[in-house]
Amino acid sequence: MTPVLAFDIETVPDVAGIRRLFELPADLPDAEVAEVAFQKRRVASGNDFLQPHLQRVVMISCVLRDDEGVRVFSVGEPDTAEKETIQRFFEGINKYVPQIVSWNGRGFDLPVLAARGLIHGVTAATFWDTGADDKDFRFSNYLSRFHDRHLDLMDVLAMYGFRGSPLDDVAQLSGFPGKVGMGGSEVWPAFQRGELRQLRDYCEADVANTYLLYLRFQMMRCVFTPQRYAEECALLRTQLEKRPEPHWQKFLSLWKA
Repeated sequence: MTPVLAFDIETVPDVAGIRRLFELPADLPDAEVAEVAFQKRRVASGNDFLQPHLQRVVMISCVLRDDEGVRVFSVGEPDTAEKETIQRFFEGINKYVPQIVSWNGRGFDLPVLAARGLIHGVTAATFWDTGADDKDFRFSNYLSRFHDRHLDLMDVLAMYGFRGSPLDDVAQLSGFPGKVGMGGSEVWPAFQRGELRQLRDYCEADVANTYLLYLRFQMMRCVFTPQRYAEECALLRTQLEKRPEPHWQKFLSLWKA
């Protein structure tokens, strides 16, 4: 089978980069450095959502489904630096050449990974291949919006143009748990408090929801029979039931049969 890699990232303001770009004092607290960037962004765009190059990647959570089964895992702080986190993600694409699955990955996750990867000098041969190395990538690659090698579920379900729906809403309406532990607006405050485990738990729950919606989508477009869909859901549930972490216990309690 072609491996499937669902992924989700968590980011915080790149305070070191913001200090450099805006020539801010070295002793200015991180929270105030970030607020300078937020204010400048509000003036320029009307919101404080920072551009991809100013988003520091702290966590990448994944669900990998291949011939060996299904695995849920994360890479990122406190175990690895940002460059290594991003490099490991792209090395996974090099190794497995999977179909990658995201929720708004084309609008956020991948632009951030690309910009931050460029800044750090990571390598990502397979991700950027459009047919020069592998002729099959000429007609199916990770960069084309309309190729399945990257399936951005939010973009596809919005018919490539209408406003996309929130992951949390769609997951809950589909009988899946939705967000566990916190919301997106709480990531930066949680990071400042050093709550990296909670960030990992939150990111992993998001990617599990994304993967479950992918399975539902595969059934909707008749790639999976209802029986195959049920089997794939059961496979993930069985794996999560083996995990001792509290966030998976909470996730399972919210996952309706």
